[in-house]
Amino acid sequence: MGREFIDIFEDWAPLYDDSVTGKDAQYEKVFEHYDQILSEVVEKSQNKVLEFGVGTGNLTKQLLNAGKTVIGIEPSTAMREIAKKKLPGITILDGDFINFPTLTMPIDSIVSTYAFHHLTDEEKEQAIKQFHEVLQPEGMVVFGDTMFETKEAKQNQIDLARKQGFKALAEDLEREYYPIIKTVRNAFEKYNFHVSFKQMNDFVWIISAKKLA
Repeated sequence: MGREFIDIFEDWAPLYDDSVTGKDAQYEKVFEHYDQILSEVVEKSQNKVLEFGVGTGNLTKQLLNAGKTVIGIEPSTAMREIAKKKLPGITILDGDFINFPTLTMPIDSIVSTYAFHHLTDEEKEQAIKQFHEVLQPEGMVVFGDTMFETKEAKQNQIDLARKQGFKALAEDLEREYYPIIKTVRNAFEKYNFHVSFKQMNDFVWIISAKKLA
């Protein structure tokens, strides 16, 4: 359920905001147009939002500024602490895409950035099934995450990272479960979502999936 990567995020938490603002050269292209990616997710989401993988609260802040009600889910203690310092009073619960506390608020949007790839393909499908159960009619799933059109495109980025001397990025791309778009599309359509994709940089795409009847 992605929790095998928690130690990485516990260590990364104090430096995460530096990474997303381009101060880490290895991840500069991954986080290119970061603010635009967050804004796109906010714009496509509705009013009562469940956010997975809150991290340091950057997307959460934009959602709140847009007047939306947000419940956050984040498995990393270090990340939760930073987000709560940024956003006093925000509800951020310990959990992940599959295992999270029972919700009392009706949810019309499920959002996330840079987190869904921590699930295996099988876990992604399990999570999508649960999204359909949690969402109100015509609710939206809106994710911004690294994914690739083909396996060859993914391998090309790994090869390029190694050529550039970006060892950490190359190992990241090989270690985590960055999906192929067709696989994600099939999983959403299996559970009765209409889904579309929009590319934001060389790595990141926006997934917009509307729950059908």
